[in-house]
Amino acid sequence: MKNKYLFGGAIIVVFLGVMIYLFTQTNIQYESNFEKVAEVGKTVKATGVWVRERNYEYDKANEIFTFYMKDSQGKEMCVKYHGSIPNNFESSTSVVVTGKYENGVFKASEILTKCPSKYQEQNLGKANS
Repeated sequence: MKNKYLFGGAIIVVFLGVMIYLFTQTNIQYESNFEKVAEVGKTVKATGVWVRERNYEYDKANEIFTFYMKDSQGKEMCVKYHGSIPNNFESSTSVVVTGKYENGVFKASEILTKCPSKYQEQNLGKANS
């Protein structure tokens, strides 16, 4: 009878240990400073704006989308994404990329774009009238 309780307790302890480990490994932090992104060495969500002056490149054969982002301090970073160009990329006001910084390039696994709200101008017009 005592062995059942010890065995059950051991299973619970192992389960909790695995859950804590998985939680700490999946905790992805946001960074708006690209110097910190380069130092972290693990998966992060980097926020910034697309550098329109440098345009972007899309390699159709390999499906690699390359562009440059700028953080709030003005530091630029090259981003490479294996996939297609996001639909609203050219009209975006900010970009959030998830991935790792390796060998001078941020290798993104996901790209999110924030576009200007279509309701923003309507609200300003109503406030002025």
